Amino acid sequence: MDRPYVTNQSRVAANLSANVRCEVIGSLLRPPDLVGARERHERGELGDREFKRIEDEAVVSAIRLQEEAGIDVITDGELRRYAFYGHLIESFDGFDREGGWAIPFRDESGEELILRRPVVVERLRWRRSMCAEEWTFVRSTSMRPAKVTMLSAQQAAAYYDPDKSKGAYPSLDAYLADIVDVSRREVEELVRLGCTYIQIDGPQYGALLDARMREGYRLRGSDPEQLIDRCIEMDNAIIQGHHGVVFGLHICRGNNQSKFYAEGDYEPIARIFSRTLFNRFLLEYDDARSGGFDPLQHLPEDRVAVLGLVTTKKSALEDEDELRARIREAAQFVPLERLALSPQCGFASTIQGNRITADQQRQKLELVGRVARSVWS
Repeated sequence: MDRPYVTNQSRVAANLSANVRCEVIGSLLRPPDLVGARERHERGELGDREFKRIEDEAVVSAIRLQEEAGIDVITDGELRRYAFYGHLIESFDGFDREGGWAIPFRDESGEELILRRPVVVERLRWRRSMCAEEWTFVRSTSMRPAKVTMLSAQQAAAYYDPDKSKGAYPSLDAYLADIVDVSRREVEELVRLGCTYIQIDGPQYGALLDARMREGYRLRGSDPEQLIDRCIEMDNAIIQGHHGVVFGLHICRGNNQSKFYAEGDYEPIARIFSRTLFNRFLLEYDDARSGGFDPLQHLPEDRVAVLGLVTTKKSALEDEDELRARIREAAQFVPLERLALSPQCGFASTIQGNRITADQQRQKLELVGRVARSVWS
């Protein structure tokens, strides 16, 4: 006889794109005891077994938080990662975790912080599955539909440095060929394990919609339009051919400790809506940096736009009536039955988390669930 979660996930595969009205993007705030346990584990002061017990308890709490808030599709909160890209970096030997080029994040006040990215310095060598532990634990812990988040190939391209990486890979293309291959294999393993919803995180698309950053690409000898086409090609190569599985693409403009790195509307990259194979597009729409809903007119009739209207960067709770009004505004471009609601990004794309409290996070998740039920009841 089928396990209950198998029956449930199969049903999700058939109905998800049309019927799921609210979801999270991925990450949730790490509890302080988990952060401390991870630090002690990395220093060798905490054994694997005890660390996994603490980690599992934190993930269970994250799952229950989403269930109680009424979220339709849940994640494990990415609590097992030190950053949204941690599943890649920690699953393969070959990366220097903080040896890559630095990227500045900023906020409206002008305050900045610098994030040092990973860099590939040796040929990638497989250590473990990137997401299987995350998926199988959620699958066994919750009866709710769930999803797994993975990094896009083009975002992983940012971890190649012509000087530091050339000893491992003579060219960016050689490195990306391995990234596409291991990502495709990970998708196949997740599908084998019963996963029916995989979200690909593509913040690199966010850089390609920002006029200032596009000019920076041109000055460095790269054509932004060609880069967009390359992103589309690699994403399709990873996700194509998996029938019955929903694939979502999340695009943000940077999210690190309540700061961002890009701004601009989706029009410069709007062809991703029709030329990629994604079923759902999880889009950032929490403030003026995201522009208007006009680019949604390019969305094909069989795709869903998930509106990220609730910010994870600021503590103030959005007004319910204003959220409903913005959903109605978006419905002028995409029918209401092909819209859904989410936070604008994760609450903790890095282990430090955004500058809000756990209680404020809970209120925002409850708001997402409450507004979704009121709009699509």
